Amino acid sequence: MPSAVTAPPTSPLPSQHEHKHRLRAEARERRQKLARDHPPPLAGEKAARRILAELQFPAGSVVSAYWAMGDELDCRALIQSLHDSGCVIGLPVVVAKGQPLVFRRWTPESSLIPGGFGTQIPHPDSPEVLPERLIVPLLAFDSIGYRLGYGGGFYDRTLAKLRALGPVHAIGYAYAGQEVDVVPRESYDQPLDWMATEEFLRPLAQGTSGRER
Repeated sequence: MPSAVTAPPTSPLPSQHEHKHRLRAEARERRQKLARDHPPPLAGEKAARRILAELQFPAGSVVSAYWAMGDELDCRALIQSLHDSGCVIGLPVVVAKGQPLVFRRWTPESSLIPGGFGTQIPHPDSPEVLPERLIVPLLAFDSIGYRLGYGGGFYDRTLAKLRALGPVHAIGYAYAGQEVDVVPRESYDQPLDWMATEEFLRPLAQGTSGRER
């Protein structure tokens, strides 16, 4: 069940930064407990099965995912299954503060290197790819599609850029217990289209791609 979180108005307020900082700390603690009770690789496999059973990923389509860090829901099972079905897989790379992410191609033979923020990324020699669907990590999410990220704004900038180029589906990937009543948002926040957890796959009301499969 969603936890009780009271959101401020959608317009930025002087205390918005402090409010989100507190919510991130609470969300991290909540996810740590969820991960202790249900290890991320096992929960990630369940979420992967739900995605693969209900959403279509044509061979040759480009899908970005992430190499889980800490207690993030692990999507390696999903990455491997999508690769095996013929999808092109990209992993996110932070280029610079305030800039959108880029995505470098991953294959099972790829060697990963430290990418900052505790992440693992493909080697710089790996070609860049442009994803049509993105598997997105998060700290918290709400029922209409907004996510609480880590505060860098990377996915918001990235989704804004990609959506300006054409249809893009953003799929949040997290524990069901990370859902909250309302995620405080600002004008630049980009909504998710779907939410995948170990318990459900759900289309989200504010997603730009809606219920398309």
